[in-house]
Amino acid sequence: MENFIAYNPTKLYFGNNVINNLPTEIEKLGQKVLLLTGKGSVKKYGYYDQVIQQLKNAGKQIVEFSGIKPNPIVEDADKAVSLAHSEKIDFIVALGGGSVIDTAKLVNMAYANNLPVWSIMKKEVNPETKVPLFAILTLAATGTEMNGAAVLQNHQTNEKIGYFSPLMYPTASFLDPSYTLTVPKSQTINGIVDLVAHSLEAYFSGGDAPLSDRFVASIILETMDYAPKLLNNLNNYDLRARMMWAATVAENGTTMHGRTTNGDWGTHDLAHHISLLWDTPHGQTLSVIFPAWMKALKPRIEKRLEKLGFLLTGKNITADETIGLIENFFIQIEAPTHFKELGLNNNDKNQLLKLWKTNKPTGLNHILDEKDYHKIIANI
Repeated sequence: MENFIAYNPTKLYFGNNVINNLPTEIEKLGQKVLLLTGKGSVKKYGYYDQVIQQLKNAGKQIVEFSGIKPNPIVEDADKAVSLAHSEKIDFIVALGGGSVIDTAKLVNMAYANNLPVWSIMKKEVNPETKVPLFAILTLAATGTEMNGAAVLQNHQTNEKIGYFSPLMYPTASFLDPSYTLTVPKSQTINGIVDLVAHSLEAYFSGGDAPLSDRFVASIILETMDYAPKLLNNLNNYDLRARMMWAATVAENGTTMHGRTTNGDWGTHDLAHHISLLWDTPHGQTLSVIFPAWMKALKPRIEKRLEKLGFLLTGKNITADETIGLIENFFIQIEAPTHFKELGLNNNDKNQLLKLWKTNKPTGLNHILDEKDYHKIIANI
């Protein structure tokens, strides 16, 4: 097992009506808050009104920025930073899913350090400070509510990339499963895929970390247990709670300890290009790419696949059977597993392959080259 530092400074409030704790958390902060939201569902379902009331109860002045899209873009982040500067805000509250919270993290870095957002993403500058950030989650998927990572895309440079900083951990996050009861089936499926993919990204890191491997398997087994039930009963609070907690634990560092890299992330890097080109939902890109990646890299990861199969079934199964287990689960929950299910064709495959060759997506542990790109394309 590799040396590691276990670090997670985010205070997490989990359960029904936890938003009532927000005034206590922000009581001693400054008066002006920047509230970031998405496209409007939080207003439609009443979560926005609840948060506004809590901010007013705390006596805060509210500055709003809304309209952040599901695959967040740098232009929106830049606009929010400009608003933060003009209003001289004291702290930030993000109400929404992963895209809203990711954007809020980067707005925080850019505002607090007076730096351009994309320069931060490209690691051309080094943020040194932050303002308090509070996340109120409405979609269980990315785990961003309890980590220091964010993803953003830039259509001018044809890139969708991630950034990590210890400064980006939310000060506190509020996870009320009832806030996810209105998430439609399609988005629920995408969130399930995302949390499984995060678990697998950790598993395919380097090094020998047996307990972390067991954590990964437990998260995936937990998901395989509740997911079919949840998709048949979207209004079930307890099933929503199980999904919400699984998504958080899958990406809050628990599965990473003792590994040589903090996840592999090759499949995410590959999948981001599909979202970049066609604005495809993130979860759908992962359910297509991950089985194809495992098939293409099987000669390199065969033993790891066999161990994963044993952890998931208690039986000695082959690498192919393990891949089939993951792929069949995606099929069972009605997630796409092939390119054509995304409404894309062979010409689109060629466009994707061309962009991969230009941007050179790769993993931190399993390095990818053009031969790998061709093998992965052949399997999607």
